[in-house]
Amino acid sequence: MSKNNPSKPQQAEDGGFRQEISLFGGVSIIGGIMIGSGIFYLGSYVLQRSGMSPGLSLLVWIIGGLVSLLGGLCYAELGASKPKAGGSYVYLSEAFHPAVGFMCGFSSWLLGGAGSIAAIAIAFPKAFSSLIPVSDLTVKIAAIVLILLLTAVNYVGVKAGSLVQNIFMVAKLAPIALILVLGLFAGKQSPSLSPIPEGGVTAGGFIGMVAFATVASLWAYEGWTNLNIVSEEIRNPKKNLPLALMIAISGCALLYTLFNFSIYRVLPMDQITSMIGEGNIYLGTEAAKQVLGSAGQIVVVIAMATAIFGSLNGCILVFPRQYYAMAKDGYFFKSFAKLHPKYKTPGASLIVQAVISIVLVLMRDLDQLTNLVIFSSMFFNTLTIAAVFVFRKREPNLERPYKIIGYPITVGVTLLIFIGLMLNTLMEDPVTSVIGLAVPALGFACYHFFRWFNNRQPSK
Repeated sequence: MSKNNPSKPQQAEDGGFRQEISLFGGVSIIGGIMIGSGIFYLGSYVLQRSGMSPGLSLLVWIIGGLVSLLGGLCYAELGASKPKAGGSYVYLSEAFHPAVGFMCGFSSWLLGGAGSIAAIAIAFPKAFSSLIPVSDLTVKIAAIVLILLLTAVNYVGVKAGSLVQNIFMVAKLAPIALILVLGLFAGKQSPSLSPIPEGGVTAGGFIGMVAFATVASLWAYEGWTNLNIVSEEIRNPKKNLPLALMIAISGCALLYTLFNFSIYRVLPMDQITSMIGEGNIYLGTEAAKQVLGSAGQIVVVIAMATAIFGSLNGCILVFPRQYYAMAKDGYFFKSFAKLHPKYKTPGASLIVQAVISIVLVLMRDLDQLTNLVIFSSMFFNTLTIAAVFVFRKREPNLERPYKIIGYPITVGVTLLIFIGLMLNTLMEDPVTSVIGLAVPALGFACYHFFRWFNNRQPSK
């Protein structure tokens, strides 16, 4: 690529990755992973934790978006100053020790990333269960075929994978936007926007309620950390990576807030309370039926299917780049460090990832397995944010095309928030959280094995 034209694709001189991901492609990767079927039911959990107060729940959605944006801005500074494939693995390895980065990447390879792919693939055929009967065997077969299909698409080049991501990003937003707009303008309800739950609450109780509900909202925002993994393949990453993070996270926050408000415009609170009490958490589905009639269910199925498909493609696209970076440094299987001579994709990583994901699809306790890595994932995200402090002190002269506004206060506040969320998770489910640390502990042992096996000393 000419230095005077950063908008065109570039291939590294050493035969490395091709820069095929545009700004819109970056937004599509984050938005595609973040916006899944959860938009139709996660609002129920947020509302429950907000004391069944519509006003407070909407405030929580905004707070969740701001927390995610703060974290995203930290990642934006790291990604713009170190645009290397691997994301958190790279930052943790350089800021703390290669073993820390490896444990993060290993957890994703063995369970976190593959587990997410398996869970999303299983959710795709289940999205059609409201229209046609779907057996457990059919679900597993469809999930496996989908994993193989999207692995093949991403194997033949990041351009193909990014194109699929862009198409399904637009496709998923169309039905969601239709439900949202109709709900806002056709809805006849006037929900209370007071942030104080009915019956009142103490100041301490209010803060605790907001924190508890915000954790639920963050489930919907999960995925914004993944763009940094493919930063080496983004066109003009020093500019486009921070922009993509800001646009995608802010856009999702606006979408989630307005979508849930549109639900409150359509469904009366007594009906919402009754639905949640009966265990029916799909408020978005019911709202679609109200505004679109019999066609509402079909629109929801289309929205959920396209959202799940895009989310799955995004996960399959990004995770292998992290395993590539680990192998490139000499700490993983050597075959993972090789790019396809024609397509310039980490073929071996993609294939092995598909195999592990398919094995997890065939296992019964997938949800329990993926829950084990939640705490370790939050732990590594928190360390990645702390890496901003480390690099600012250790490398003061490093070129930083983007610097987070309000440093060090904003980074400090973000770090405290993530530490608080991590402690909250530990207190809510201490046994699973502690057991979940067994995966990175295994990664620590494997790190030393690969150091010995590949005859490679860690960088200082």
